[in-house]
Amino acid sequence: MPSSPVPAAPAARVALALGAVYLIWGSTYLAIRFALEGGFPPFLLGGTRFLVAGGLMFAVLRWRGVPVPTRAQWANAAVMGGLMLLLGNGMVNLAETKVSSGLAAVTVASAPLWMAVFAAMRGHRPTRLEMVGLGIGFVGVVWLSTGGSLTGAPLGLVALLVASVSWSFGSIWSRGRDLPSPFMSSAAQMLCGGVLMAVVGLGLGERLHGVPTAHAIGAFWYLVVMGSLVGFSAYIWLLHHVRPALAGSYAYVNPAIAVALGAWLAHERFGMRELVAMGVILAGVVAITLAKAAKGKPA
Repeated sequence: MPSSPVPAAPAARVALALGAVYLIWGSTYLAIRFALEGGFPPFLLGGTRFLVAGGLMFAVLRWRGVPVPTRAQWANAAVMGGLMLLLGNGMVNLAETKVSSGLAAVTVASAPLWMAVFAAMRGHRPTRLEMVGLGIGFVGVVWLSTGGSLTGAPLGLVALLVASVSWSFGSIWSRGRDLPSPFMSSAAQMLCGGVLMAVVGLGLGERLHGVPTAHAIGAFWYLVVMGSLVGFSAYIWLLHHVRPALAGSYAYVNPAIAVALGAWLAHERFGMRELVAMGVILAGVVAITLAKAAKGKPA
């Protein structure tokens, strides 16, 4: 997004939108775990979720007269859906069959580190504070990846690293691309990503072996309605009404909420090594966010 001034918004609405993004997106990691445990396979869970959410959003937007994306815009949305949903969200789903929701959330929180790397590769020279943040963050990622829970789950580790890198590359790749309006772009990405995830899931032999539990079905609809529709809408509203650094602060708030909810509702436990590594990663993300805010660029 450009760094031009954003229109003022009532403080109460900003607080409500931030609360929605913080709490809802922080809770989706636990909802994914509950859906997986209740009978949904990883890629079919994501594919169905995004097809339903994307279809609902697309229908509402068309009813309100928003134009259909052009062929070029659909192609760009398909690339983003592949990078950010198939490889991003899909790999998180896969990882959560092996690791806790809290660890998944903290590892994915390293995405701003990778985004800074890809931005640098495109010629955006990082500031000194960004370099410090990158160094701190990667120390935390390496620390978390070489000991404790993730070491015993190599598939989960690889999946989470792929998810973080793919989401970050997709975010950087999208800049300057021909895309429709923000909400229609989201709907198109969810539809394209949902199709790709469903195809991959079916190709891997994923099937629903019986009806998922009521708990899992409730988690699925929570992901559709709250995670994909309400949470994303709040985030889009924030992007248009507050500084990008504030809107992007979810990157280091969501993991704390995910860890707390995992410990409270799913009895997830972490050793001192994991807790310290999580803190190091989040410190690096905070440093990069503050650096970007200082120079007036997106966080």
